Amino acid sequence: MQNPGGHKPGLKNPGLIKRKTINTTQDAWIKTSHLLPEQQLPLLMQPAIEGVELVDWARGNRETIESSLLKYGGILFRNFPIPSVSEFERFVTAIAGDLLEYTYRSTPRRKETGNIYTSTEYPADQSIPLHNEMAYSSNWPLKIGFFCAIPAEKGGETPIADSRRIFQRIDPAIKERFRQKRVMYVRNYVEGMDLPWQTVFQTTSKPEVERYCRKAGTEFEWVTSDHLRTRQVCLAVVTHPKTGEPLWFNQAHLFQISNLPPEVRESLLATCKQEDLPRNAYYGDGSPLETDALEHIREIYRHHAGSCVLRASFSLRGDRRDTTGIDRPCIQTISKRREHPCLYPRTSVPHRTPISLQTSDKTSMNTCVR
Repeated sequence: MQNPGGHKPGLKNPGLIKRKTINTTQDAWIKTSHLLPEQQLPLLMQPAIEGVELVDWARGNRETIESSLLKYGGILFRNFPIPSVSEFERFVTAIAGDLLEYTYRSTPRRKETGNIYTSTEYPADQSIPLHNEMAYSSNWPLKIGFFCAIPAEKGGETPIADSRRIFQRIDPAIKERFRQKRVMYVRNYVEGMDLPWQTVFQTTSKPEVERYCRKAGTEFEWVTSDHLRTRQVCLAVVTHPKTGEPLWFNQAHLFQISNLPPEVRESLLATCKQEDLPRNAYYGDGSPLETDALEHIREIYRHHAGSCVLRASFSLRGDRRDTTGIDRPCIQTISKRREHPCLYPRTSVPHRTPISLQTSDKTSMNTCVR
């Protein structure tokens, strides 16, 4: 067949050269599967070809990542070249934007770079129960990510569970009671016991602490010149902002003193008044949480676990299993904050304020994203 007008394609007629189509769809660069065939959580994403730069791919495929998180709850990115903490920071920023500072702290963490933190400084032989990040606060992250810089020699998994399934399996009467009453978290910040208030609020200024508490709807009281006590009432069940699904979203099982090993609990109660314990949890009206209800919730958690790098903080709970080997940084990132108004009832709340010891993920670093 002759070319129209007798022109031959070439350098002088580049418009006549048919360009080769390059497949830039997700399937060309990334392959997806599931970590465990019988479970949807987490979705596993791996490079389909060599040389895929995860940061560049993520920047151009944010909608794919968002829709996958909504559907599956978590994504495990595996076998991508993420050689450093700074590269992980670039990846998280590409997905979610600016990183948030870790404020109103619950566990000891070390800043690595920018707003990247170790997820906790607890000893490596301690396990951490499943929990939703910062559910004890009036605002919390919508996404959270982890990066393992140095694998553990043994153990050290970061199990996860689907809060939608957790909600479905909790006894209906317990769910309704928590939904109606909510949860009150009580904390005492005393030097030498848990975290001091200067670490929790990242300031040495009492007026700054008081401004933060008022803005967050947190009741506070200075028991002594350097002993701060706070009370915060939060939702126990939340509605997913995009899917409308109900989610079990609280840390009552973790804050309540019954979560502590018996010997630790007895030691604390022997040295502290009930109201001076480092942490505890009650129903939002100040009434005690039932031990059997908390054990029922913990038992459900114990039957749900997995592991991932990026997860929807609303939909998933994470924990940390004990580990041996190098005390390694694994990075956690938080994206966008979700807020609810002050829930603290201003009347008829008793001044009973016990606390239990909450924990966080050991094998990661933490960073927050707006």
